Amino acid sequence: MSQKSGAHFTEKQGHYLAFIHTYAYMFGRPPAEADIQRHFRVSPPSVHQMIVTLERNGFIRRQPGVPRSIEILVPPESLPILEWLGSKRQNHCDEPLGHTRGVIARAGGRSSIPET
Repeated sequence: MSQKSGAHFTEKQGHYLAFIHTYAYMFGRPPAEADIQRHFRVSPPSVHQMIVTLERNGFIRRQPGVPRSIEILVPPESLPILEWLGSKRQNHCDEPLGHTRGVIARAGGRSSIPET
């Protein structure tokens, strides 16, 4: 299934898509719905409904019964920059990256960034 022609995602859908893309890039595998739930601090049914909506609109693809099988079908350059990542770009990376540890931890990973 490919993205429906002319379909555009909402701001909230864009945030979910950007998180899924970034998580997969950082950890080498797509997030589980529980990872998405922890990041956005929403209920499991809310995450599942968003995943179903993204799939129905052709923005992602999943394999039934296979965990962590979300595949993004939109070009990464069309995704919004995650808020914490965007602030680093705007600051030209002047500040230490310490505050990203919370984002990484919410994504279920470990930070290799030393404590400052």
